[in-house]
Amino acid sequence: MLRINKKLVQKLIKGQFLEYAGLPICQVEKNGHDNKTFRLVDKMSVRLPRGEEYAPQIEKELFWLPKLRQYLSLPISTPLAKGEPTVDYPLPWLISKWIEGDTVNHNNVKDLNRLAVDLADFLKEFQSIAASSGPAPGNHNFYRGGDLSVYHEETQTALKKLKSVVQTDKLNSIWSIALESKWTKKNVWVHGDIAPGNLLVKNGKLCGVIDFGMLGVGDPSCDYAIAWTFFDKESRKTFFKELDCDKDTWNRARGWALWKALITYKERDMTENAKHTIAAVLEDYEKTK
Repeated sequence: MLRINKKLVQKLIKGQFLEYAGLPICQVEKNGHDNKTFRLVDKMSVRLPRGEEYAPQIEKELFWLPKLRQYLSLPISTPLAKGEPTVDYPLPWLISKWIEGDTVNHNNVKDLNRLAVDLADFLKEFQSIAASSGPAPGNHNFYRGGDLSVYHEETQTALKKLKSVVQTDKLNSIWSIALESKWTKKNVWVHGDIAPGNLLVKNGKLCGVIDFGMLGVGDPSCDYAIAWTFFDKESRKTFFKELDCDKDTWNRARGWALWKALITYKERDMTENAKHTIAAVLEDYEKTK
């Protein structure tokens, strides 16, 4: 991955956006896997892809987010300017409007049921926007909205590696169930990375959604994986009910959550979040058998 730091951002801004040169810059506390983000004064953010594979996200957001934003009740990422590649940083980068709020965690959200309702409302509104000309799943968004089977080999490899520490037989059954159905309805908009780090809250209420780099159209089940990665048993049930989600889509969503937990384990040992997700997936499976 590219080496990205405050000094580089200052140099890029000075070279391409002289009007912003000298403004205070600080790295945000929590960064995602695909991009590194800095706060520019108190009204803007600067986001730089960590590698070439994430660069297509910049053009996609620049084109689509202004078109989508007008149909949504909650604030979403708003691109302001595109930075061009340089010798020091060979990829495009993005300056966006800063949205006030804190990224979701279990300390600043005491009412998970309320968050489940708020998020379901946002996703239903997002999915209601005409999607016929949106970008199909592919390398640009790591097949979010596409067929979950694209990750079958990776999932099987992870399960074999982890057979001594997880309930492989049950998890294989859960994965098989997830692959049994396909999305047969019309394509809808997919955020692609509905996770705590991309959801903003103020006073415990959802107030914004950011980072649409995985944006695409297709099967929305990948956007429901947060039901197991973050929500508890009660709020997961609320989320399912508010989405009015059919059982097959829910099963595929559970498959997305399982895949994410397994590759997280595979790459960086078992994180607490991966443990939570696998336990939640198993609990949900036992309840619905």
